[in-house]
Amino acid sequence: MKNIHPQYYENAEVTCACGRKFYVGSTKPQIKIEICSFCHPFYTGAHKFVDKAGRVEKFQEKMKRFEELKAEKFRRLHKKAQKQKAAEELNAVKK
Repeated sequence: MKNIHPQYYENAEVTCACGRKFYVGSTKPQIKIEICSFCHPFYTGAHKFVDKAGRVEKFQEKMKRFEELKAEKFRRLHKKAQKQKAAEELNAVKK
């Protein structure tokens, strides 16, 4: 059972799509990646989304509609309460 382990490269080169290169230990001599900690939005603070299927945009649209409906419901309830208060005041004046 000799040589069952893969060869380990202590300085495997990792190349990101942004152009950065760094070295890690790996069983492959070279690794190519699309995003690294230097260009990932979470680490950079940039507000770009890494989403090819559009799920983030769909979620944002859904949340926007929800907030609009919530605001409209609040307006309707507030208007109804104002009408009810005005009616109560009118009834109080009539008595």
